[in-house]
Amino acid sequence: MRRTIVVLAAASLLSLMPLAGVRAAGTWTWPVVGPVVRGFDPPASPFGSGHRGIDIAAPIGTPVRAPAPGVVTFAGNVAGRLYVTIDHGGGVLSTASFLSRVSVRKGDLVAQGQVVALSGTGHAGDVSPDLHFGIRLNGQYVDPLDYLGPANVSDLIRLAPVLTTFG
Repeated sequence: MRRTIVVLAAASLLSLMPLAGVRAAGTWTWPVVGPVVRGFDPPASPFGSGHRGIDIAAPIGTPVRAPAPGVVTFAGNVAGRLYVTIDHGGGVLSTASFLSRVSVRKGDLVAQGQVVALSGTGHAGDVSPDLHFGIRLNGQYVDPLDYLGPANVSDLIRLAPVLTTFG
């Protein structure tokens, strides 16, 4: 019975992973582990509407990690919300948005996987908390899934007894 519960739990977690994540062919690590709850939707014009990144579901206070090595170019408040931007070289910048705490400062060198912040509530009006993660290449927003490697599903699965009551 326990084995069935563990298998069902693993299957349900796998179903939460984004289908779009299958095409992720980059080498960057995910800033947080979770399903993509809103994908990239590039604007038709530089100031047009769209979604300039992806939203990854994460409980408030989840450690946000640098997806690749770089230099922090911004860490702070914009209109009452916290952001961290990292310059990865070659014209590539990543930004983690709507954070609850920032752990780095402008000018800091960061290693891939280093904690740079804690996740927050996500976009104003989001029903559940998430991390907004965006990437710009030479000033143009691009789909982060093109840079992120495949999600590590083992981070989602916990091999511990599940306490249940039946009846």
